[in-house]
Formats: sequence, C-alpha cells, structure tokens
Amino acid sequence: MTNIIKNIDDFNFKNKTALLRVDFNVPIDNFKNITDDTRIKYTIPTIKKIIYDGGKIVIISHFGRPKGIQSKKYSLKFLKLFLSKQLNNIPVFFYKNCIGENIEKKINEIKYREILILENLRFHKEEEECNKEFALKLSKYGDIYVNDAFGVCHRYHSSIYILPKFFKKKCIGYLLKKEIENIDKFLSKKVYKPITIILGGSKISTKLDLIDKLWNLSDYILIGGGIAYPFISELGGKIGNSLIDNKINNSTIINIIKKNKKKQKIYFPTDVIISKFFTNSTNNKVSSIFSIPKKYMGLDIGPNTINIFCDIIKKSKTILWNGPMGVFEFSNFSKGTRLIAKEIKKITKKGAFSMIGGGDSISALKQEKCINDISYISTGGGAMLEYLKNKKLPGIISMMI
Repeated sequence: MTNIIKNIDDFNFKNKTALLRVDFNVPIDNFKNITDDTRIKYTIPTIKKIIYDGGKIVIISHFGRPKGIQSKKYSLKFLKLFLSKQLNNIPVFFYKNCIGENIEKKINEIKYREILILENLRFHKEEEECNKEFALKLSKYGDIYVNDAFGVCHRYHSSIYILPKFFKKKCIGYLLKKEIENIDKFLSKKVYKPITIILGGSKISTKLDLIDKLWNLSDYILIGGGIAYPFISELGGKIGNSLIDNKINNSTIINIIKKNKKKQKIYFPTDVIISKFFTNSTNNKVSSIFSIPKKYMGLDIGPNTINIFCDIIKKSKTILWNGPMGVFEFSNFSKGTRLIAKEIKKITKKGAFSMIGGGDSISALKQEKCINDISYISTGGGAMLEYLKNKKLPGIISMMI
C-alpha cells in the first residue's frame, strides 16, 4: 500500500457502474421535507461527472440510527424525487433493500446515465459492526468504488472501511477531495495569523484532544456553549445546574488549564444568559459564569463575552468554528451564536480564511444569511474534528492504493 489516493478525475466512467458511498443523512421535518440539503448539493458534482461520462450509479448511504431494524421512518425512499429534481430530472430509481438476490438484476435493468438508490445501510447491523461478509456483498454492485461521504469517514463501518478493500479501482469524489484540501490548508501553517479557533456545543469529550492538538497552531481559542462549564467548575466557579458532558477527562482539563496559565490562548465566557428551565424561556437574566445561582443553568454567552469574542474575531486572519455558543435551537438563547456567525462573515469578506463545521454552526450561518460568505463549509462536524486531530481516518486510509 502507498499513500496515493485517486480522485474522481482519474477515471472515465463510460459504460461503468459506480458504487457511490454518500452521506445523505440529512435533517428532515415530519413530512419528510429536507430542511438542510448541504450534503446532497455538495455531492451533485460527483454524480454529474459519473453521469456525463456515461456511467450508471448505485448510491449507498445511511440515514438516522435504526440500529439494524427496518423502519419506514428511516427509509431513503424520500430521496428519489428530490435527487432527480436536483439533477434536472435524470431518472432516479429506488430499491427496498441494500443486499439481496434481486439487486444485481435491478442494477442491470437501469441504463447508463441513470441512478439506483439502495435502502438504508443501517437497516443491517453488520454495517456498523464493520462486517466483512456484508461488505463483500455490497462490492458486487459496482466496477468502481467512489467515496464521497466525508461525514462518516471517521467511522469503522463496513461500507467505509472494509468495502473499498475489495476494489482495484477506487477513488474519492469532489466533496471528499475538497474536505481534505481545505482542512489540510488549515493545518499546513500556510494560512495567515492570527489563527482563532472557536469551539462550542455540549460534548467536551470530542473537543479536549483537539484543543491540545491545535494549541501550538492557534493564537486564540474561544470556548462557549456547554463545553465551557467543566473548565469553569475546575477553576472554582459555581455553575448551578448547567449541563456537563458526562464523558469528561478531568486530567486533560487540568493540564489545559495549567498550560493556559503559562501562556493565555483560551478565552472562556465571563458572563452567560441563565434560566431555571431548559425551554425557550423569556424569564432569563445575565450572570457571571463563575457564580450561577443554584437551580439556574447557563444557556447562552452573555453580552460582555460576545463583545470580547467578536473583538478577537475582528483581528483574526484564519478562523475555525465548530459548535454553537448556547442552546441555539431556542431563539431566546441563540443570540451569541448568531452574532459570532455575523462577525465571521464580516471578517471573511475582508479576506480572512474561515472554515466551519457542525450542524448548529451551519444553521446559524443560514439563519443570518452568511452561508455564501464563508471560505469553506465542512459537511461533517465530527469527521472534521477527528481529521484535525488525526489525519488517519478509516475512510481515508481505506482509499489508499
């Protein structure tokens, strides 16, 4: 094995069947309307390349967490019409399973320049178990394997890690290629300083190693959302009933605090918006983050913190953002996240490089109409964090030839 990874432009798909692994795990409403189609739209160029070459496509994806049980709730059937419209009414077909005797027959029945979507991979528990036999069955459905599913490249799943090993011809799609290029650009030290990393959300366990990993690269690290409270608690603050990730590594927190005392890079909130209830309450007030009263919880960063964070963003030349500053889904606790999004938009328009990943961060950008003013939007929040920590993601390793 070498470190060479072929991309989609290395192949001509004329009269070939592409087995295309995508991440179409998109959010939908109660009527199966897609509320954020970013991942699908980013994959369209890959699909068009294969179709215009004269190939046919078998699409495989997961959707939700059905845990190996078939369910109408998690069926991919709703994608059929949506995808066809995105492709100017190119014929798109759907089959009710992703393995079975009839699938090869269905693939043979569709014409070149047509698409067949197979049912949710996670209807079979073998997908998440990284099962070799399951991957072998899937490998029969294409001549060339194409991975364009960055959002799950950090998972040791059958279709991501095992399946590519059965193919002599395999490549990454345009989406995955752009993800690698942009994150590599951030890590290359060729970007301009000051470099600011903004981290929020509730799961500190996924971000502690990242803080440690990117310490030397960054000039400023702004911490908001739920991941701030374990640090504040360790520093002696009273955080009331604020939510804390139960997978905390206290020794790592202590080491980061010690490192920050020697040379300050991390900026924690000074004030927060607090409430007694985890609802979209209007009965809230501003509190110091170090003295949140009992029965209250911090649900957004406060006005002083917003000013401090925005002042740092204004002087930044490179920005990485993952995770909201508060409980963004509640409008009364979304101000911090929205204003951070606006400030990143402004500085990007002035020439800064900005890279943003994570569903809530992207939702904030869309709400504030900033989405088209960001240098790069990553389609995988978790995968982006893992790649930043360690480039050796399962889905990327398996594509090396």
